[in-house]
Parts: sequence; structure tokens; C-alpha cells
Amino acid sequence: MPDPIQIVEALLFASDGPLEAEQIREVLELSGADEARALVEELQARYERDGCGLSVREVGGGFRMVTRPELAPWLVRLARSRTRSRLSRAALETLAIVAYRQPVSRPEIDALRGVNSEAVLESLLDRRVIRISGRKDAPGRPFLYETAREFLVAFGLRNLDDLPKMGERGAASAGEATATPAGGHPPDVTDAPEQDSGRSGAGLTPGE
Repeated sequence: MPDPIQIVEALLFASDGPLEAEQIREVLELSGADEARALVEELQARYERDGCGLSVREVGGGFRMVTRPELAPWLVRLARSRTRSRLSRAALETLAIVAYRQPVSRPEIDALRGVNSEAVLESLLDRRVIRISGRKDAPGRPFLYETAREFLVAFGLRNLDDLPKMGERGAASAGEATATPAGGHPPDVTDAPEQDSGRSGAGLTPGE
């Protein structure tokens, strides 16, 4: 049988998203999630010891294979050489408001932004960085929005507690609070305004 750590490495490489310790435990038929976590930690120790270009980070409730932060300049060069999906400034502004005000309704987002946010919210829903969490107990019972797991993954966050702290200006300025994920780069931003009359089905390409 292959080295269990090699199996964990292969699982992390093949996984489309963060791999939870319980999933690793199930695949390897281990006695508990703690044993799976120990294998991941040993793999990370090997990467550190051997000076590999890869690392393992805990994001969104699971483990993910990532590149080392000091290699970022070369990854940026690669990113510039290919077509990438972009988040407009309107989308980043709306996403920041949802992140810091969640759960938040569209009327509240519209009030903070000063414009209709329907199409922007639909775009973020399509990209799966936000989700509908319920309805607000208010006239019209508008939908409530909150960040989804893919938001944590895209910005390299373990959980919402890792969000940068807001300044004294408060969440009303949340559109200015977009942050660079630790050890990575934020999604591309385009200065082109996002129109509120259409949908965008393009996927989000986070910094790698």
C-alpha cells in the first residue's frame, strides 16, 4: 500500500475544493478525523523541510494545496498571459457589503450603494461566492444574502473571523474594504462599470 501521506497529497491535488478531514478519514478508513489531520500536518512539514513550491492551507473548513506566497510574482506573470474572469468594482463593493453586513437584504445593499444591485447580486450568486440564507421579516419579505464557502476559498480565509477588521467608518464604507487574501491575490478587478440590466455567468478566478 502506498504511503498514507502520498495518498493525502494525491487527494489534495485532485480535489476541486477544500478537502475536509472527515473526507480524508473516510477515504483512508482511518480511526478518526484527528488522524487525518495529523497526516495533513506531516505532509505540510515535508513541504517545509524540502523547500517545495507548494504548501497546504486550511481554508473554508478544509485543506487545500496552494502555492507558496513568495512565488506570487511568477504566478502573476502567468495570470497576465491568459484570459481571466473579472469582478467589477461594483461586484467587489457589493461582495464586501454582504461579507461585513450579512445576512443583508437587497434594499439594504441598494441603500448603501445608492444604486440598484439586483444584477450584481445575481452575478455573485452565479459565481457562488454568495448565497440566499432566507427572507427578512419586513414588508415584501426580501431575500437575505450571506457569503458562501467559495468566498472563503477565493480569498484564502479559514472563516469569517479572518476578515480584516472594519475601521471606525463602519460597514457603510464596506465597498472600500476589499482585501487581498493572505498569501495570494484578490480576484481581478476591472474599472468597467457593471450594468444592472443583465446577468454574468462567468466564474470567479481567485488568485492562485
